[in-house]
Amino acid sequence: VQLQASGGGLVQAGGSLRLSCAASGRTSMGWFRQAPGKEREFVAGISRNGVTTHYADSVSARFTISKDNAKNTLYLRMNSLKPEDTAVYYCAAALGPGPYVLEGSYAYWGQGTLVTVSS
Repeated sequence: VQLQASGGGLVQAGGSLRLSCAASGRTSMGWFRQAPGKEREFVAGISRNGVTTHYADSVSARFTISKDNAKNTLYLRMNSLKPEDTAVYYCAAALGPGPYVLEGSYAYWGQGTLVTVSS
C-alpha cells in the first residue's frame, strides 16, 4: 500500500482545509499529526468500508474523516482551525477492518503534509 498525502498549507485561525491521501489499496485508514517538539498523536480513523469513524476528543467537533473507496482516497476536512492544530499530518493504512486509534495498528504511512494555523 502506498500513501500520498496532500492539501496542507498556511491558514488563519478559524479557517478550513481539506487534506487528501491517495492510497493504492482499499484499507481502513487514519490521520495522525505531530506538532513541533511533541509526539505523534491520533486524529481520526475510519473503517475499511467507510462506515465507522473515530476521533480524538480535541478535534471531534471540528474535523471530519471520510474516504472514497472508488477513488481509493482518504480525506480530512478541518474546520474552525486553531493554532494548536499546527502540525505535520500523516495518513496511515491498516490491514484490519478498523477504525484504529493506536499507531501500532497501522502498517503503512504517508510522508506527511504540513498544516500551519496562524493566530
